[in-house]
Amino acid sequence: MSFLSNFHYSVLGTNTQERVVFIHGLMAFAANWRKIANRLENDFQCLIYDQRGHGRSFKPDSGYSPEIFAEDLNKITDELGWDKFHLVGHSMGGRNAMAFAHMFPHKVRTLTIEDMSPDSDPTMKGYYENMLNNIPTPFANKAAVKEFFDNEFKKSFHAKEPPAVLSTFLQANLEEKADGSYDWRFSKQAVIEITHEGHLKDRWLEVSSFKMPVLLIRGEKSHILKQETYEKMLAVNPNITGVEFAGAGHWVHYEKFEEFVQAFRQFIAQNPV
Repeated sequence: MSFLSNFHYSVLGTNTQERVVFIHGLMAFAANWRKIANRLENDFQCLIYDQRGHGRSFKPDSGYSPEIFAEDLNKITDELGWDKFHLVGHSMGGRNAMAFAHMFPHKVRTLTIEDMSPDSDPTMKGYYENMLNNIPTPFANKAAVKEFFDNEFKKSFHAKEPPAVLSTFLQANLEEKADGSYDWRFSKQAVIEITHEGHLKDRWLEVSSFKMPVLLIRGEKSHILKQETYEKMLAVNPNITGVEFAGAGHWVHYEKFEEFVQAFRQFIAQNPV
């Protein structure tokens, strides 16, 4: 049994093109990148996949550090025969991409970090644990999902993100089960472990070490990548190019889809193979 068989993944485009790997964020799944991959697949071969603990990939009881996520991607790309590619990661996927680019720099043509800070934050585990514990999954049916998010969600949890955006994101990550109920696509325990293990240490060593071209994307209204952290990341490594998206929050590639695609294409064009 191959290691790749543990994962749900899709490869879009043809194998004659440059390759791009997209890594989703916390509580997300491969399809969160599909619209971007669909737009790019005429010019790039794109890999999107559910990381461990998420979507339809395997959900072990342990093994949720950025380093283990990076090792997963190394094994996945080895099996696919991808020895060099552009790497794009959003949020938690951005942290895992930083770890991968530090551990396996020979595989990374360019690195795109979307709205992720290298700082550690021990409060994150409690924040997400509280969020998930205040959402009464499983829901009996789709009507119960709508009722909760329309009327109770804002009252039950004080979110750092805009409630409407967060509500849409969370509902997209609920799926119908065999008995008609709705529950998470991801492992709740995995999410809690990720927010703990992912913030045990900062990632400034990785940021300062990158030799490949790096595109750092920030949403102007982001609560994750603060302005001062964004500017510090640009200052510590001259290989990092920054782009800020006016009016966007944390989910830049969702909120500013066309602008994101344009920025990525421009970055790749400026850094040819």
